[in-house]
Amino acid sequence: MERPGFTASLVAGGVAGVAVDLILFPLDTIKTRLQSPQGFNKAGGFRGIYAGVPSAAIGSFPNAAAFFITYEYVKWFLHTDSSSYLMPVKHMLAASAGEVVACLIRVPSEVVKQRAQVSASSRTFQIFSNILYTEGIQGLYRGYKSTVLREALWSWRQDHVVDCWQSAVCGAFAGGFAAAVTTPLDVAKTRITLAKAGSSTASGNVLSALHGVWRTQGLSGLFAGVFPRTAAIGLGGFIFLGAYEQTRSLLLELGRASP
Repeated sequence: MERPGFTASLVAGGVAGVAVDLILFPLDTIKTRLQSPQGFNKAGGFRGIYAGVPSAAIGSFPNAAAFFITYEYVKWFLHTDSSSYLMPVKHMLAASAGEVVACLIRVPSEVVKQRAQVSASSRTFQIFSNILYTEGIQGLYRGYKSTVLREALWSWRQDHVVDCWQSAVCGAFAGGFAAAVTTPLDVAKTRITLAKAGSSTASGNVLSALHGVWRTQGLSGLFAGVFPRTAAIGLGGFIFLGAYEQTRSLLLELGRASP
């Protein structure tokens, strides 16, 4: 990938990611508390809906930038004719690779953030330190497999570069639909992340986590938080892709204009 394109993807992806995470953070908190095994009210209800925001803010830029840099690089590496029927496959492979790389940053941030969201009285750094002390580095990567699986299943939402507003609208609808469909995997990820160390759920077995939710709460448990999740990711798709395309186009124009 040429250097200007690399830099533009880095900055544009990071800016868009920070904007989405901070603007829509309250919806994410509500979703996490609905999915919590202790129940919405005991997890904090509507109180302290910005609990855990430092973790999201710190991880947001590098997470988003890592995704889009990998996404753009893999697309460039797998270069095919724009009219080729393999184009959709190329985009899906690029997006999946982007998610795998981004999750190396996203998962530790998510683990700390979600634990802060259901225990608003604890400070973010205190939660981070406690995880390292009691579980080590592997504790920060609890739920990595379920997160990658969840993200990869809707990585097809990435498409070719189109008009900025067109891209934003497509991102909103595709993201919202994919969010609703993959909610059970998100519930499993939340349960694995919040489970007590040493418990069977904490082992990270996605099917076991899903079965446990189904056995105790049924279908409603598997789709807990579907409405705030769909709303957040639908709006996030609009903000993220729109901001990304706009910022990247602007940066590329500035790069071409500079001597």
